[in-house]
Amino acid sequence: MKNLRPAITLVVFFTLFFGFLYEAAVTEVAELAFPKQAYGSLLKVGDKVIGSEILGQNFTDPKYFWGRLSATTPMPYNAANSMGSNLGPSNPDLVKAAQARMDELNKYKGRSPVPVDLVTASASGLDPEISVAAADYQVERVAKQRHLQEAQVIDLVKKYTSDRQFGIFGEPRVNVLKLNLALDGKI
Repeated sequence: MKNLRPAITLVVFFTLFFGFLYEAAVTEVAELAFPKQAYGSLLKVGDKVIGSEILGQNFTDPKYFWGRLSATTPMPYNAANSMGSNLGPSNPDLVKAAQARMDELNKYKGRSPVPVDLVTASASGLDPEISVAAADYQVERVAKQRHLQEAQVIDLVKKYTSDRQFGIFGEPRVNVLKLNLALDGKI
């Protein structure tokens, strides 16, 4: 019985400290040091929030660049249900989905090799970026749909290409939402 009071006191203390005070302090530091990221890296046009730099969106119109497939349910890019498909490379459902996307892409650009990130989903199903190869693959379609010169669209792809993180991690990548907003003249 004499150990019960200190045990309860420690549980209450650690619950308050690690459950509330520590989290509040870390949140406050994050908001002060990285305000844009702490609030979701939101993109605004005027006062209207139109998306986030870190969450993909479902672009299907041929005049837009398309991102990676999303495996979230019940709709694509559902941030409340982030997950991969968990389908292996030999799973017929994955093969069928990839083939359907390749068929859609090939309507606009013959049978040249389709970059893998245009026919597969990311682990989260929310990836906002595509490879430079995936963006380059779509330049011809987007330029034709928008009645632009391919050089104009290539310049925008270059402008919205991010380099490797810290110059060494990952690969160069293109943020699909920013690129599409630039095409619409909104940023």
